[in-house]
Amino acid sequence: MANISDTIEQFIKSFFGESDSIQLSRNDLAHYFGVSPSQISYVLTTRFSVDKGYVIESKRGGGGSVTVAKIVGTKEDFLPELLKQTDALDALTFNRAVSMVERLARDGIITDGEASIVKSAIGDRALAVPMADALRKNIFKEILVGLIRR
Repeated sequence: MANISDTIEQFIKSFFGESDSIQLSRNDLAHYFGVSPSQISYVLTTRFSVDKGYVIESKRGGGGSVTVAKIVGTKEDFLPELLKQTDALDALTFNRAVSMVERLARDGIITDGEASIVKSAIGDRALAVPMADALRKNIFKEILVGLIRR
């Protein structure tokens, strides 16, 4: 049986259909599933992140209204958004970086071979230094800048 986070994720994804953007209420979803609004926030943060191909915009007021939008289009659309979101992070964990690299490969922005090279370059073994997540963030940003320029 699926856990509640998986169920909420699938429920939200079912609203997309032909649309690339949906607006929903955190409070309404929490009430529907019988969970706290923080559980909905957790699902939005972990399952609908930029590295997974989504942008979340919260609206002030309105009972926790949020807009979830798919990132669609060419690499010229996606890469600058991914760079902006990466730059906003304090640090970049290996798991989150791998998720982003896999998204780049899945969308055909980089090859599977390039993805393997990037994962090796930003892996914990290559970055066995203090503050590895901060260093990983800087390296990944430079990779994104290089991809934007090519």
